[in-house]
Amino acid sequence: MTGQGHASDQGELGTISVEIRTVNNRGFKFSPRVSDSLATLESKMEALTRSLIHRGTVHLNVSWRRVASESLPVVDRKVLQAYLDQLAEFRNVDGLDTSVDLAALMTLPGVIGSSREESRDDETLWTAVADVMRLAIANLDEMRLAEGGRMEKTLSADCAIVAERLGQIRELAPRAVESYRNRLEVKIQRVLKEHDVQTQTVDLLREVQIYADRVDISEEITRLGSHLQMFDDVLAGKESELREPIGRKLDFILQEMFRETNTIGSKAADAEISSHVVEIKCAIERMRELVQNLE
Repeated sequence: MTGQGHASDQGELGTISVEIRTVNNRGFKFSPRVSDSLATLESKMEALTRSLIHRGTVHLNVSWRRVASESLPVVDRKVLQAYLDQLAEFRNVDGLDTSVDLAALMTLPGVIGSSREESRDDETLWTAVADVMRLAIANLDEMRLAEGGRMEKTLSADCAIVAERLGQIRELAPRAVESYRNRLEVKIQRVLKEHDVQTQTVDLLREVQIYADRVDISEEITRLGSHLQMFDDVLAGKESELREPIGRKLDFILQEMFRETNTIGSKAADAEISSHVVEIKCAIERMRELVQNLE
């Protein structure tokens, strides 16, 4: 599901800002963008995000601006002294300028540090970052909840279409089986007469019934109705009292619904039933496209 959330906090450690965006994806994909000073916390950020967001491509931007006293450049005295000691070894070499340019020394690698990393408490920092991330994800959920409400209305409308068409198939099914039985009996009688073959009426009726049973779709209708009711219950949150992801569960239910609908279409020898099957398949396909992105 798509959405966007922002949050920031200013405290003793400085200012922490979090921006999180999600786009539709069947699975979970984490795409972080964090400042270098927070790179060591990236695995914890992913774990926290996974625990709160279960589906979609997640783009996470986290920045940390330290307080002014800690953000000033720092001279590493040990590194500077090491450079001075090496220069001292060349003072007795003829033809070398023994003067030292401090400005030039400051540009050498490692002399100037960008922050006081040695004084950083990663646990305290992570606690602060995690709090801001949770707030940003809560803001994200508000936007995604609104989108989810619109998706629920669309899914409910398609469920109503499936229920209506299934009801019509349920009414047509007995007539279709009886019609198929009659047509089959007439055909068999004609073939037997053409070949001048005699058979017992009981045997003939038994064979006709066997073939007629093959086009009986009452079980498939019952199972499809059961799956449809389960879909409605999961969508309405009746399956669990806990807040949990339902997208994959709905996807599995729709797969079963599509399988039963296919069986009805292949078994039912009736044009009117076939037209209802086509409409049910169209509705299920629309539903599958939505639930693949639903968390």
